[in-house]
Amino acid sequence: MARTPSTMIPLGITAPDFSLPDTVSGKTTSLRDLQGEVGTVIMFICNHCPFVKHVNTELIKLAHDYPPEKISFIAISSNDVDAYPEDGPEKMKEVAQQLLYPFPYLFDETQAVAKAYDAACTPDFFVFDSTLSLVYRGQLDDSRPGNTIPVSGKDIRQTLDALLSGKSIPTEQKPSIGCNIKWKNMG
Repeated sequence: MARTPSTMIPLGITAPDFSLPDTVSGKTTSLRDLQGEVGTVIMFICNHCPFVKHVNTELIKLAHDYPPEKISFIAISSNDVDAYPEDGPEKMKEVAQQLLYPFPYLFDETQAVAKAYDAACTPDFFVFDSTLSLVYRGQLDDSRPGNTIPVSGKDIRQTLDALLSGKSIPTEQKPSIGCNIKWKNMG
């Protein structure tokens, strides 16, 4: 299990727009269609990664804990499905329905969206404010498979609570750690 950290891109950048198919509804949707009034959480996840499996329950709880019109959650899988067929759109739909994901689970077949966000691992988290300016990138919390720290979502929760209350968001942020995104072999 490779431990890849997120790329800590500069805060303040504008969220790259995208249009991707939602594996559950079958409809193509865009960032503009999905963005929240106050904040938007973009999560790069996949089906097979043990780091994602470790936090899945908390991702669902987190999305339920915030008003959906204020804070939106968007999950994207960008893995190479030729090499990792269990991360393909049909399997994504199965997992989303089985776990009752309260957020869209989008498929980034070309990997262009992951590249635009400089996503490096699963899970990788990006939080944008009402103007789609990046206010947070990094980890969900300090829990990892194999350590004894409970999954709480505290880092993302602190960010979302600050956004909702108009408080400043700490710029001291820790990278996420997870499996590397499975890039297509372009050779």
